Amino acid sequence: MSEKNNNFFQDVWEVVKLIPKGRVASYGDIAAYLGSKNGARMVGWAMNASHMLEDVPAHRVVNKKGLLTGKHHFDETNKMQTLLENEGIEIIDNQIQDLDKVKWNPNTELL
Repeated sequence: MSEKNNNFFQDVWEVVKLIPKGRVASYGDIAAYLGSKNGARMVGWAMNASHMLEDVPAHRVVNKKGLLTGKHHFDETNKMQTLLENEGIEIIDNQIQDLDKVKWNPNTELL
């Protein structure tokens, strides 16, 4: 991994650590907050690389529609969903229900 990517990944992980329990953020919102408007995919790569880190709640990062698109990167098939449900988030068919109520956007929350 290049130094530039490593720094971006570190920045992503620091933002993800700020997502409160029971809330989720989108890949795109995190990317925009870090000044990379079109960097949602890079945020996804950072989340994939975060599974070796115990203090990064990667399960709280979803796509803009609330879909659990990163769930196949967890050790167990439904681990992402289980972790979110344990935080009080309702999920049906791999999609967060009432996304507007649980969505956390660093662009507005971290002023």
